[in-house]
Amino acid sequence: MASKTKSVFVCENCGCESPKWLGKCPSCGEWNTMQEEVRVTQPAAAAQKPAKPTAALRSYPLSQIKPDTELRYTTGMEELDRVLGGGIVKGSLVLLSGDPGIGKSTILLQVCRALGSAMDVLYVSGEESYHQIKLRADRLGVTAAGIRLLCETDVQAICDHILQQTPGLVIIDSIQTMNHTDLSSSPGSITQVRESTNLLMRTAKSLSIPIIIVGHVNKDGNIAGPKVLEHIVDAVLYFEGERNLSFRILRAVKNRYGSTNEIGVFEMTDCGLQEVKNPSEALIAGRPKNTPGTCVACVMEGSRPLLAEIQGLVTPTSYGNPRRMSNGFDYNRMAMLIAVLEKRGGYYFNSMDTYINIVGGMKLDEPALDLTIAMALVSSLKDYALRDDVLAFGEIGLAGEIRAVSHCEQRIKEAARLGFSKCIVPKHNLRSISKSMQQTIEIVGVRTIREAFEALVT
Repeated sequence: MASKTKSVFVCENCGCESPKWLGKCPSCGEWNTMQEEVRVTQPAAAAQKPAKPTAALRSYPLSQIKPDTELRYTTGMEELDRVLGGGIVKGSLVLLSGDPGIGKSTILLQVCRALGSAMDVLYVSGEESYHQIKLRADRLGVTAAGIRLLCETDVQAICDHILQQTPGLVIIDSIQTMNHTDLSSSPGSITQVRESTNLLMRTAKSLSIPIIIVGHVNKDGNIAGPKVLEHIVDAVLYFEGERNLSFRILRAVKNRYGSTNEIGVFEMTDCGLQEVKNPSEALIAGRPKNTPGTCVACVMEGSRPLLAEIQGLVTPTSYGNPRRMSNGFDYNRMAMLIAVLEKRGGYYFNSMDTYINIVGGMKLDEPALDLTIAMALVSSLKDYALRDDVLAFGEIGLAGEIRAVSHCEQRIKEAARLGFSKCIVPKHNLRSISKSMQQTIEIVGVRTIREAFEALVT
């Protein structure tokens, strides 16, 4: 009896299955995420056949298993190694994703330049020709002798080539262009992406070869393809930043071999992505002096304190409903802070258009940013410039209180290093700050929003 095929619709966001197409996923509630998947079902007679005996399996006590030392390859870029947890782990499968044109292929070619002189690197492209890759490599100065190019989309043929050549590193650009010939669906579909990634994962683990795959993003900015794709790989790296701005943020969303809190900061130049060794100094460079509506914040990105300039603009509205816009900061959080400023602080924005901007194209969401956002808005509302050498951070509650934040002393050290002479911090954090630090820089503890604004202007 011949096999039968049937179509099911799978949500590319959560993996929920449905026998018919639905506009809205019944599991996660996302719209237009149900994609058709063709499956082959075996006949009942074949399913009832007794299974063949398999080889005897053997389990091992956990106490008798000796841990192997992780072998990592340094990429030649300290910022990338920081995000990966110290380098590329041998036999790992890494997914690199980001918006179009943000620099995914650029940074991978730079990795090839660093590793190509010590090992064989296979760069597989399903989107560009040999000549196009060569032109970009010449622009970036990639001339290592160990780099080999392969323009192919058949994932089975690629894995066979990897088995024959056994390179030290493999780069797949991109997974959405890969095609598994045993499947009838088109490249980029849920089935193709999932099965192609599974095949690459088995190849990486069996040969202990690290593989980096490039993934596209959808219109919402999330990684395209099924959610199971992120569960298969060992690490998920995501590029953030505006394509028209120079700064790029590389963030680890998942990492089985390191922390997911670290970030890498890069700047896009004519010669490729350059590491930003001191991102705080770069982000606050060119800050306007004696200008209302600007305030500096210190946020923690992993173990690294990062200074960022916050700009707020409050202006009388020309419409019935005032506009609220936020760039790089959560819109709902901004609306909540405006409500707290009106109710608890006595600063009224009900007839004012309000705008918030994080300078440099960064996206920040730490609660310690609340006080800086509030002070930038109040400064613009009152048209009063804050002191240039003062920094503020703290979380604001719905009662208008300033709540404590973590790593307070580490943030103050970064502010003192960059020349700030005064820090406005939550009152509850004063007990955790050493006396030597209090002698280095003026530290003022505040309990309410009004206390914070008065401390900033004096």
